[in-house]
Amino acid sequence: MASESSEPRRSLTAQAVKVLIAGGFGVGKTTMVGSVSEVPPLRTEEVITAASEGVDDLSGVEGKTTTTVALDFGRITINPELILYLFGTPGQDRFWFMWDELAEGALGAVVLADTRRLDSCFPAVDFFERRGLPFVVGVNCFDNAYRYGTEELRAALDLDPEVPLLLCDARERDSTKQVLTVLLEKVLATALLVQ
Repeated sequence: MASESSEPRRSLTAQAVKVLIAGGFGVGKTTMVGSVSEVPPLRTEEVITAASEGVDDLSGVEGKTTTTVALDFGRITINPELILYLFGTPGQDRFWFMWDELAEGALGAVVLADTRRLDSCFPAVDFFERRGLPFVVGVNCFDNAYRYGTEELRAALDLDPEVPLLLCDARERDSTKQVLTVLLEKVLATALLVQ
């Protein structure tokens, strides 16, 4: 007799959807994907070497020792009918050419921001606005970073009123799940408006 698996059974008709986690260098994209993935995340992190001096801006993240050179990948099952595939984008300017490929077929995106270097998320916000891809902004609350209110952050980022903005901790599974839930609600609301 076959043994029963403790893993929940998935429907053969489960819908798999692609979500991007984007933002500037060192904002916590790899951490966010890893905090919520139900499988060991695929990471393409490499050690930062002297070759990146003068190329990568380490201002505000001087202690960072690794960097994503391609993408991060994780998976989370929302329910038996819906599985999210999470793709974390590389943050450095020199890897932005990959964003077009990664965005192909994506349902929506999380733009992760860092209040210590808020301007590093502007390119991601612009990228998704230009493509009309639904997105939310998650402000990763780093230890020892000043805590701003959401309205101050919304004004600083010049976000449209319909773009959700949340404070989050990319290290915490529940916090990341909340950001993804708000993104899915935004995607559904956008889809209903189109119909």
